Amino acid sequence: FCLSRGLGDVYKRQAQHTSDKVTKEQINQLLEAANWAPSHRKTEPWRFYVINDEKLTELGDFLANAYKESTDAFSEFKFEKIKSKPTQASHVIVICMHRDEKERVPEWEEIAATAMAVQNMWLMTTELGLGGYWSTPSLIEQMPKFLPMKEEEKCLGFFYVGNFEGQISKGDRQPIDDKVTWL
Repeated sequence: FCLSRGLGDVYKRQAQHTSDKVTKEQINQLLEAANWAPSHRKTEPWRFYVINDEKLTELGDFLANAYKESTDAFSEFKFEKIKSKPTQASHVIVICMHRDEKERVPEWEEIAATAMAVQNMWLMTTELGLGGYWSTPSLIEQMPKFLPMKEEEKCLGFFYVGNFEGQISKGDRQPIDDKVTWL
């Protein structure tokens, strides 16, 4: 289990997480950074559920059992991997989007705003010297059975957060000129 640091895969994941817990203050700093993301019509659609301690084990058990019940090609290896993954992080922040009840903006804009909130968290992990990454397991649609989600909420993924040790090296990107057309 590796944690990439900060800017997504801009940094190669050569660092392993440690068992050191991220503090509640640090998690609150991540969430406060997330809260400053832009959103059209100020809908602020991001919602987060912070999971830590024994709830990480419960999340792993829940996801592993959901996998077991939903697959025709059960793999004990995959079951155990799903079960243990949450406990390898200090915290799992469940990323949700709360749809504006009046639907004043398109849903994709609210998903994009939520993604910007996560980007702010990601940047703050770098500032705090933490590791983190966003993952969206195929079982994400099962989360309303585990969390007290509201009907208007849609789960978009998990942001795994932890301390790490090891080398972080700059990753690779294709040149920006390959992605830009000037008119």
